[in-house]
Amino acid sequence: MVYDVLIVGGGPIGIACALEAKKKNLSYIILEKGALVNSLYNYPDKMTFFSTSEKLELDHIPFVSNNPKPSKQEALEYYRRIVESKQVQIQLFEKVENVSSEDHVFTTTTSKSTYQSKNLVIATGFYDIPNYLNIPGEDLDKVTHYYGDPHYYATQKVVVVGASNSSVDAALETYRKGAEVTMIVRGEQIGERVKYWVRPDVINRIKEGSIKAFFNSELTEVGEDYVKFKDEEGKIQTLENDFVLALTGYRPNFEFLKKLGIELSDDQLSIPNYDKQTMKTNVDGIYLAGVICGGMETHKWFIENSRIHAKMIMEDIKS
Repeated sequence: MVYDVLIVGGGPIGIACALEAKKKNLSYIILEKGALVNSLYNYPDKMTFFSTSEKLELDHIPFVSNNPKPSKQEALEYYRRIVESKQVQIQLFEKVENVSSEDHVFTTTTSKSTYQSKNLVIATGFYDIPNYLNIPGEDLDKVTHYYGDPHYYATQKVVVVGASNSSVDAALETYRKGAEVTMIVRGEQIGERVKYWVRPDVINRIKEGSIKAFFNSELTEVGEDYVKFKDEEGKIQTLENDFVLALTGYRPNFEFLKKLGIELSDDQLSIPNYDKQTMKTNVDGIYLAGVICGGMETHKWFIENSRIHAKMIMEDIKS
């Protein structure tokens, strides 16, 4: 079978693309290398969305949550119910390994099978590849670039690197579970894009000394029971340490885009080449959807403002 559309990525935007393909009577399949909505599944356990529930809805299907801003678990349940009730065709735990094309047909080889399609939609997000620090000791087991349950760090000496939403959430939650928390922040303050109901909390905890914070500073080395960092005066300081949460952000899989022939901007942002009206890339038959459109500007696209990509893509394919 040759599908009209093959969608790479089973997150909310990939699912939105599938729903729109069904409405246009286009044959489709989603390939997801992990669990259903894998990126959301790997978010911190107690995460609350910045967006309200109606802004996370797909295809006008109501998202009812206990609070205006839903939790991770509520979102997982919502998207799972959509996939089941709408009988979305999706293959999970199936990683795309190679894509080739001939006579306007793409052949996609995965870890389990091979598929053919007339069009590809890349909706892979950005959460799979961390922005590494590239410092000695970063490969130690005590260092993680993902954060889950704060209980794990109870009574431990924890260094949190960064001052974004994920860093601030981790610092506050581990502190409240009894960890001794130190934040190492490259900038001069807590990030301005941190959730407005959380930012004052962490600022006050820092002011009162419950959480230590070193601004204009940079982690330089991780040892088995210590870390070293350069402070704002350029001096190297050493701290006793049990765990490092290096929550320095994530990046799209640019190598995958390059292999597909998609052009990236020749600067630090690496923004893919695509038509903002159709979401079609410079490669005929390949489209982008969701946060991957922003390159390194991962804060520009999210569920609520990229849901529209699905309709734009399927209308162009159908035309």
